[in-house]
Amino acid sequence: MNGWKRSGRGAKARLVASLDPQEAAVLRGLVNEVQQMLAGRSADNPADELAVLTGIRTGPSTRPTDRVLARLLPDFTSEDADLAAGLRSLHEPELIETKNAAATLLLETLPEGGGRIELTPGQADGWLAALNDVRLALGTALDVSEDMPDDLPDDDPRAQHIGVYQWLTFVQDALVQTRMQIR
Repeated sequence: MNGWKRSGRGAKARLVASLDPQEAAVLRGLVNEVQQMLAGRSADNPADELAVLTGIRTGPSTRPTDRVLARLLPDFTSEDADLAAGLRSLHEPELIETKNAAATLLLETLPEGGGRIELTPGQADGWLAALNDVRLALGTALDVSEDMPDDLPDDDPRAQHIGVYQWLTFVQDALVQTRMQIR
């Protein structure tokens, strides 16, 4: 990928890029992994008879034990444990649904074998949300921090994967920069 470019103006404005087959496969695989993690969290949700009767969905009231999921689904407040549990129970299902919708949009607009991608501004916003989730998940798994060097020693187990994180950062940043050109 060489970056994103703007095509057209006004209502016909699009964001255009091209991914080679390997880039598309990596991105597709990472997005699928995030979706599977979120689906697993949803499956852990206890059945709630009141939700069936009222249509009000609730989710778990406890923070995920997996640190990657905990990063994707952070607490809504930390000041009061009961309030945090209640807010999580009420809002986590919708948060998971929103994250899944962004991931699905990315997968639907990403050619399986790579190639040209052309997004409306709204689709670009969905891509940005999905890319952010993938970067958060991978960054957490790799223990990425601000003081981490760009190049890791060869004996560091994260060294083989940090390039993918850096590439995702480039893709997301380039899309943000191009998206800001379209109002």
